[in-house]
Amino acid sequence: MSISIKFIMPCLLVSAMAFSQATVSGYVYEDSSKNQKKENREKGIEGVAVSNGVQVVLTDKNGRYSLPVQEDQTIFVIKPSGYQTALNANNLPQFYYHHKPKGSPADFKYKGVAATGDLPKELNFPLYKQNENKNFDILVFGDPQPYTEKELDYFKRGIVNEVKNTKKNAVLGISLGDLVGDNLSLQKPYADVMKEVGLPWYNVMGNHDMNYDAKEDRLSDETFESNFGPANYSFNYGNVHFIILDDILYPDPRDGKGYWGGFREDQLQFIENDLKLVDKNKLIVISFHIPLEHNNEDSFRNADRQKLFDFLNPFQNVLLLSAHTHIQQQIFYGKKAGWNGIKDLHEYNVGTTCGDWYSGTPDDAGLPTSTMRDGTAKGYSFISFADNQYKVKYKTAGKPDDYQIKLYIPKVIPSSRTSAKILANFFMGSKKDKVEYRIDGGKWEEMEYDETIDPNFALSVFKWDATEKIFPGRRPSNPEMSKHIWEADFPKKLPLGKHKVEVKAVDMYGNEFTASEEFEVQNSIQIP
Repeated sequence: MSISIKFIMPCLLVSAMAFSQATVSGYVYEDSSKNQKKENREKGIEGVAVSNGVQVVLTDKNGRYSLPVQEDQTIFVIKPSGYQTALNANNLPQFYYHHKPKGSPADFKYKGVAATGDLPKELNFPLYKQNENKNFDILVFGDPQPYTEKELDYFKRGIVNEVKNTKKNAVLGISLGDLVGDNLSLQKPYADVMKEVGLPWYNVMGNHDMNYDAKEDRLSDETFESNFGPANYSFNYGNVHFIILDDILYPDPRDGKGYWGGFREDQLQFIENDLKLVDKNKLIVISFHIPLEHNNEDSFRNADRQKLFDFLNPFQNVLLLSAHTHIQQQIFYGKKAGWNGIKDLHEYNVGTTCGDWYSGTPDDAGLPTSTMRDGTAKGYSFISFADNQYKVKYKTAGKPDDYQIKLYIPKVIPSSRTSAKILANFFMGSKKDKVEYRIDGGKWEEMEYDETIDPNFALSVFKWDATEKIFPGRRPSNPEMSKHIWEADFPKKLPLGKHKVEVKAVDMYGNEFTASEEFEVQNSIQIP
């Protein structure tokens, strides 16, 4: 890859020492001795991508690469399919080298990367062969976000202890940001907890993982980099190319306050350069924290989303993953949103492992119920890949695999006309799905999609306002419109006594789920 004039010219002005370090080179090699040191007998691997976070190059027939490098860049290997990078004691992939001769800013509240000094003469990346089936599963976590050690313990007991025993065929995991809640000293304890899952784990940076001391966006990830590596990188597994991105601009370039969803120019260059070297037959999975929000530029910068769409346009199979909202929703982008692919682009805005920030009364396990504001129960997701296709399944923490629908059915209705409705919250649903119901084994009838609040969740919130004695825990957040609720009227004439409502939902992947509840019809009572 050629070096641009924009890069060369500034280098002519700096010292000879700095100029001598304007290029980094080395080998990507198979580490047969497993000591992470390249020995003469260990062969380089051809055709492996290496990046400085902007440019991306491929190794030559000897496994050698060369890249321009500047201070405060991170050089990393892009894991090819059929290989694994080294893992540290917490199962965090070790695929990078921070080039920070002076280290992170010393005046930050939370420490970043220590001074690395001069570049090594050779910067080599070891890889290890592994069998990778094109059919595999991964785990996906939205926002663990503990603000305290107590909340980290809730996360460990409520999510990690379950996952480590039910991870099934998952080969790796991704956390979609907000690994902690502003207290960056919890990042290492979070990593210690995640070690117990027993899988290679990749992490996205969220807005609550940033250094708020930063005066410019490129420095907002210093502590994250120290603990987890670069905030922007990619890797391959099977026939899937994964890209991990920091999509938070901090401070907000519009007014210097808060943050804004979007990408810096160097990030966009990395995405473009990375994708140029990816087989168009691969499935591209991009993970970031803030959803792209095509109808709300207050949340995400439109121009950056459009550039991302343009880079992805040559690929027929793409999945976007985000979190941040503490609700769950399926978002589809078409031509009106600037996406020009042959089919709608799917963004799965994933439900969170902390739910509604560890709120609510205790559940049966003594943990905060923490149902999300749209009525989605807290949990995590499995994504199953078959070559370059995917299917997503949501798993509610502490519930059976088939717990996918929560019904709201009055316990009793009058024999006369009632305004009460049958409501079904299908956690993974979207308006594209079909949800049906029947009563007492009768004919299946379609339910009507409606964006409304979940009444079960509303009751769980408003009971805090009606009580005369404070409950244990913390009042949940107020209800928010849910994007996955269906409703139906009760039949006008039902005999007195017990009845059963069944609901059936089929998701976008063809999976069918059911739920049922009983209710009773009683004689109406007139006001005297």
